[in-house]
Amino acid sequence: MSDPEFELEPRLESQTGPELEPGEQLIESYSGNLSTYVKEHVLLAALGSVLMSGTLMYMGNPHAWTGIVGAVAAIAVRGFYVAREQLGFTWHLTNRRLIGPGNRTILLSNIDKVNVIFTAAQVVTHSGDKYMLKYQADAKATQAAIDRARGA
Repeated sequence: MSDPEFELEPRLESQTGPELEPGEQLIESYSGNLSTYVKEHVLLAALGSVLMSGTLMYMGNPHAWTGIVGAVAAIAVRGFYVAREQLGFTWHLTNRRLIGPGNRTILLSNIDKVNVIFTAAQVVTHSGDKYMLKYQADAKATQAAIDRARGA
């Protein structure tokens, strides 16, 4: 059995609901959105196809179409392999803190800013730590809710 103190990444099977402190209220929970996840992977496959086929054409390869097949296959395999974990991680916003996978806790007073990067809300703390709430259906709404909770 692995020591949770040395765990580099949170594990989906170890995720539990948040343990709220007295007087703490759950405002909202955020998990990855399946259709957003699929759209992002389709976009990555398309960009990878163009890049790989262009590279093969530039190199003079007569089979540049294999770049399309390879890029789509690679992104599809990666997408299927990590979908369960990426979509299963849940962040919980309370009136005091943001609680992430592996019980990572960020006090609202420690949040410097919340950025939107494509389909993710990136939380940046005053000390410079960054956390990503990935594959949000509406990353701007997630950003706004966190900003409202922290009084920004």
